[in-house]
Amino acid sequence: MNNALALRPRQAAPNSETRSVTLQFEDNALLPLLHGEHDRHLARIEGRLGVKVASRGNRLTISGSPAQTLMAEQVLRGLWRGLERGAAIGVSDVEGAIRMAEGEAEQDPRLPLQDIPQIRTRRGAIAPRTPAQSAYMDALARHEMVFGLGPAGTGKTYLAVAQGVALLQSGRVDRIVLSRPAVEAGERLGFLPGDMKEKVDPYLRPLYDALHDMLPAEQVARRLAAGEIEIAPLAFMRGRTLAHCFAILDEAQNTTPAQMKMFLTRMGEGSRMAITGDPSQVDLPPGQKSGLVEAMNVLDGVAGIGFIRFDERDVVRHPLVGRIVAAYGAVEAQTTRDGLRK
Repeated sequence: MNNALALRPRQAAPNSETRSVTLQFEDNALLPLLHGEHDRHLARIEGRLGVKVASRGNRLTISGSPAQTLMAEQVLRGLWRGLERGAAIGVSDVEGAIRMAEGEAEQDPRLPLQDIPQIRTRRGAIAPRTPAQSAYMDALARHEMVFGLGPAGTGKTYLAVAQGVALLQSGRVDRIVLSRPAVEAGERLGFLPGDMKEKVDPYLRPLYDALHDMLPAEQVARRLAAGEIEIAPLAFMRGRTLAHCFAILDEAQNTTPAQMKMFLTRMGEGSRMAITGDPSQVDLPPGQKSGLVEAMNVLDGVAGIGFIRFDERDVVRHPLVGRIVAAYGAVEAQTTRDGLRK
């Protein structure tokens, strides 16, 4: 057992509806970070899991139903291990640890049975915050081609970029290629000011943002200049062979079937691909079929290709975003049912 964390359970009688567990932490310098400012991390665990967490000295006592107490214990132990590794703990990390514990308790089929994976970059290790993210990171490590499907805010693109950076820094690929279809969502490219690069760059900005989270700004600039990182609209991929690289197609729901087939067949020797998108957010003209939707049907079951599906439970932005996604999903499902009845 880790000397920094001693588990001292005090369990009630077997038929009791409550359980109490006391955790003792030996590193007093890290303890305030576990509590959070004004004990906000502990308060969040209490509110989300319906338990009571009492602090006394270097001990935390968790009380509640057996199942919820066990989840709270797992959350605190996981956060403590992160602090010992030098990781910072924020509200989003606490929320992620809670989701992982809930997923394990529910035996979420998207949660791999092995140890939770991490993507290691020189900026630090990136750990999953939901069971689907865990399955996605596992798939990115195992498969040559991975489709990440689901709503915005679930980390599909961010984790794919992190995997690409990790492979580039370890020398397992020579470059990263990031691409998006430049499809208007109500706007018109022709009316935007500037040359082609200035018109297209706003569509690629999320990819730049993810890169700057993984690498120092000067390294991003240097690798872009050297061609080790390339960010380009999907139309620029035609006729190329992408060898020894990690290629990411983002917002893939806005590709046509021909564009999707074109991108997938760019794959060359020693390459890996991640394709991300939300099939429910297609911005193509009415009547135009999405290449992502077609690929989901055509390629499902093909050896070497992994499909990971996210939903509103996996949204890691503001908690309200998950509720918004769920609300829209409920309306769309009802509309579909009403249409079938007619």
